[in-house]
Amino acid sequence: MTQTVLTIIGMGPRGISVLERIAHHVRSQSLNQKLVVNLVDPGECGQGTHSARQPHHLLTNTLANQVTIFPPDTAATRAGGLSFGEWARIAGYRKFGSACYPTGETAGEEINDQHYLPRHLLGQYFTWAFDRIAESLPANVELIHQRHRAVGVERGTDERHIVHLSGGFKVESDFVILTTGHGKRRKDKDDLRFEDFVQSSSFKNSNLAFFPHAYPIDQLERVSPDATVAIQGFGLTAHDVLSHLTTGRGGAFVENQQGLEYRKSGREPRILMYSRKSLPFSGRAINQKSVDGRYQARFFTVEAVAELRNHALITRGTPQIDFVDEILPLVKKDMARARRIALDGQSPDDAKWSPDASDLAAIDKILDPLHDASFDNFLAFETFFRDFLLDDLAEIDKGNVHGPVKAATDVLRDLRETFRLAAEYTGFTAESHKVFAGEFVQTLNRIVFGPPRHRNAELVALLHAGVVELAGGPRATTDVDPASAKFVIDTRFGETVERRSADVLVLSRIDVFSPLNDGSALMQNLLQSGSIRPYYNGEYHPGGIDIDQNNNVVDRDGRSQPDFWAIGYLVEGPHYYTQELPRPGRYSRLTRDADVCISRLFELISSQAVSSNDAPTQPAEDERLLDAAYK
Repeated sequence: MTQTVLTIIGMGPRGISVLERIAHHVRSQSLNQKLVVNLVDPGECGQGTHSARQPHHLLTNTLANQVTIFPPDTAATRAGGLSFGEWARIAGYRKFGSACYPTGETAGEEINDQHYLPRHLLGQYFTWAFDRIAESLPANVELIHQRHRAVGVERGTDERHIVHLSGGFKVESDFVILTTGHGKRRKDKDDLRFEDFVQSSSFKNSNLAFFPHAYPIDQLERVSPDATVAIQGFGLTAHDVLSHLTTGRGGAFVENQQGLEYRKSGREPRILMYSRKSLPFSGRAINQKSVDGRYQARFFTVEAVAELRNHALITRGTPQIDFVDEILPLVKKDMARARRIALDGQSPDDAKWSPDASDLAAIDKILDPLHDASFDNFLAFETFFRDFLLDDLAEIDKGNVHGPVKAATDVLRDLRETFRLAAEYTGFTAESHKVFAGEFVQTLNRIVFGPPRHRNAELVALLHAGVVELAGGPRATTDVDPASAKFVIDTRFGETVERRSADVLVLSRIDVFSPLNDGSALMQNLLQSGSIRPYYNGEYHPGGIDIDQNNNVVDRDGRSQPDFWAIGYLVEGPHYYTQELPRPGRYSRLTRDADVCISRLFELISSQAVSSNDAPTQPAEDERLLDAAYK
């Protein structure tokens, strides 16, 4: 029996999706040869960044019933494709505050449609899914888990791939799929400056420390309770850091008549928070939509994108659309329409209705709350910040259908596919692509993909308890003070500069992936050898490696490699919003990308088998005579 070898580099959720598609296709069509699949990952298959060993207080920011790894058509497992929430309930997990334990029906709260579950539990779900998929594979599909990191891929003399693993081991492979997910950037000049400062000044301050990456979160155990910690960022990673330094150290949130209260353990450090804009991320609204429910666009539609592209081709000689002048106005109109539906309780007459100046001004305020805002002093900004959080909590409770603010922002989530259609593969002009990727996507993440409600409620309680303070306002800067051996955060308010000092600086951001600054040996070796190249739209590099529309990796010379694919966050650049996990009942982007690779893989295997069968052979009697002649 002939044999084909496939190597999947990275076995997080994207790796599972590839394996699910292999199992699906094997069960849907016959495979008349052996397929060896090398799974290259130093950790447990499936978990990726969702380690089952991470602390219980770190939570997902997506409702459990809205996450699955199985597409609706899956033939990979006879058990069917359970969602994360369904799996947790069947496994007997119950809610105890923010924690979950498998107690069956004896205690705790039943998991429901509004629950956000711990991330370690999501890791267990992915492992369960991997095990079910692996068990469903026939005997002629062999899985080999290589518990190493890939450090390079090169072509052998026979043009097959040689995958180099840490420790010096090599794997020869006919096909390779890259699914390595999030990386870590190499140190930039600020990182090096802060590290040098810590090294040169720690003899003056034993608490002095710098963490350029928030993960692994356990590294923060060495932060002393008598230290002052500055967290740069307000996103999901910042909430993880905040949780680890508070409830992770024995503190507790309790409900009282005034609302949520934080009770200190005494082991918390003093915490300062700030960011480039110093705006908190808006919380996730109460979900009032079904699994399949979504806003139906009136302005930012597939047809409108096609018309704009055709118009651009005719008038400018290019199919590229201007995001700022052509797409963003349509997006704002649909946001205004969703807001109006929530306010009026019914849809407007679309044949006549168009948003007026006040409707669009309200949307501009949602997108940029700091527009035209000025603060005479730090106290004024602190008041604005707290009021913003309280207003957002109120809007969360109104829901994503009946609440005007959350209904408007949810449009951006529901129309992700239209954004992809407009943006991907140099869909925008280079200059407007800079605005989309560099500014609008950050705004979208802040107002749409924020934390669960209780995280912002906890932030309010921590501010009230004095455990957390603002370190600065908009345009805050970070520097060092060798005299005091502390980091300093400065913000200018009028003629006054407000300064805060900290012993510890934690950068709580997720790095945009780029092969140009990724710290992994694999990416640097692939880039140096010319096996990959950065993705560019003109002279603009939003991030990611270059691929063609079949997810084949494009090499340095612009050639697509038909036996080499990449999917997931690696290609956030030619693709848009690759970190999305599938929703139940939908054929998600994650599955589609994996299916493109595996469908083609099976076509190539089949064509190779046909070529092999058609090759001329000597009759058996001739072979016997030839053998005898050479004896």
